[in-house]
Amino acid sequence: MSVVHPVLTEVTRRIAARSADSRRIYLERVAAATQDDTSRSGFACSNLAHGFAGITGGDKAALRALRKSNIAIVSSYNDMLSAHQPFQEYPAWIKDSVRAVGGVSQFAGGVPAMCDGITQGRDGMELSLFSRDVIAMSTGVALSHEMFDAAVLLGVCDKIVPGLLIGALSFGHLPSILVPAGPMSSGLSNKEKARVRQLYAEGKATRDDLLEAEAASYHSPGTCTFYGTANSNQMVVEVMGLHLPGASFVPPGTGLRRALTEYAGRRAVEMAKGEGYTPIAHIVDEKAVVNGVVALLATGGSTNHTMHLVAIAAAAGIELSWDDFSDLSAIVPLLARVYPNGSADINHFQAAGGVQFVVGTLLDAGLLHGDVNTVVGHGLDRYRQEPMLADGELVWVDGPGRSLDLDVLRPASDPFAADGGLRMLSGNLGRSVIKVSAVASENHVVEAPARVFTTQEAFQEAFRAGELQTVRTLQGAHDDCVRGGGAQVTFGEGQLRGCHVLLLGCAW
Repeated sequence: MSVVHPVLTEVTRRIAARSADSRRIYLERVAAATQDDTSRSGFACSNLAHGFAGITGGDKAALRALRKSNIAIVSSYNDMLSAHQPFQEYPAWIKDSVRAVGGVSQFAGGVPAMCDGITQGRDGMELSLFSRDVIAMSTGVALSHEMFDAAVLLGVCDKIVPGLLIGALSFGHLPSILVPAGPMSSGLSNKEKARVRQLYAEGKATRDDLLEAEAASYHSPGTCTFYGTANSNQMVVEVMGLHLPGASFVPPGTGLRRALTEYAGRRAVEMAKGEGYTPIAHIVDEKAVVNGVVALLATGGSTNHTMHLVAIAAAAGIELSWDDFSDLSAIVPLLARVYPNGSADINHFQAAGGVQFVVGTLLDAGLLHGDVNTVVGHGLDRYRQEPMLADGELVWVDGPGRSLDLDVLRPASDPFAADGGLRMLSGNLGRSVIKVSAVASENHVVEAPARVFTTQEAFQEAFRAGELQTVRTLQGAHDDCVRGGGAQVTFGEGQLRGCHVLLLGCAW
């Protein structure tokens, strides 16, 4: 294994030092909740009877006799959203697979799942970020019954995975494994979709033309195929060791997807007790959090994770800051070009080498911590492997040692850029982040007048009224602004200055 980069070591060290008290308190709470016997062994008879009243047969007898581990299923299933529709069948598969290895499984609870793709520009969008905390609370409610020895968490999209993780970490003594649904198959290319959108904006295509293009792009069950927050979720949590190796981008409706889901149930039983006991609190530590940040940076992932990873870390007693993101970004190369950072979609990325190649090249470059706990045991080397079916059986084989498409995925020794996909912005307005991988190099330095809006509705009204289409000299406006003590924001070596600054949330 390669020597870990000194900056990676230093950032991890300072996170651990900063978090020493909060992490200690968290782990003490986890230790106090840990039991040698099944979770239900201390129940009064009335409590226990309530817990198994709704099931029948051998599962009921096993729960009553306190003999077998009980696995909680927490799911974000609904059949409105393509990414979550495949989860309808998963609980039955998991229950059968758990039963086959001597466990019991109960559907513990559902969590809400909403889609920014539907609510964007609508009033429902105001609930989007709040939904993460509702999901975390819903997960906590599901696990609070103390009936369970481990958990299988079914979730994919933007706020769902962070919410599930935050909730599960609140019950950090329980082993937990995340199970995704996988991406939909590739539809209309991103280039063609963008072309139709542009024609519509110019009045050269009808609304029917536009809807046909959108429907051909978002066309079947599974996650949307661009590299937004949903697919960034999968990348990050797999590199953190919370998915099975290679589970992130296997499409729904395939034999491999079902085999991985069933294996996750069996693996949850193995992690529940004895020598294999692996609580989620012992997986999500300082090194795993840093690995998640590195995976995000190396692939140009969603800026939303500058919020979500901070919150996930906090749920495990770890204090992660934007300075940590910034310092890691300076040493982590950009390895992937996936839409909106390129024309390829997530299926193309996976075919080019996917998560397995990214993990391998980053480990070899000393840019990931390899000595970490995962849901399949100790060490991140397992995540160089990819799953496949051999004679109907699930096996893991070595992933590709080289990129199969250098226009989409590159090794750490020959990256698209020497630094990561996210950078800090700072100035007298405050601090923020920008997705550098989605900004052309010629736009890294911008000087222009700007305006402040406190609501998105006010901005939309001004845009429709043509108030943002100014023809006065930018330099003159800039000079007036600087003399008046205007705002200044720095990005790298460049600056954005303006009397009034328009800050629009554009994080995918």
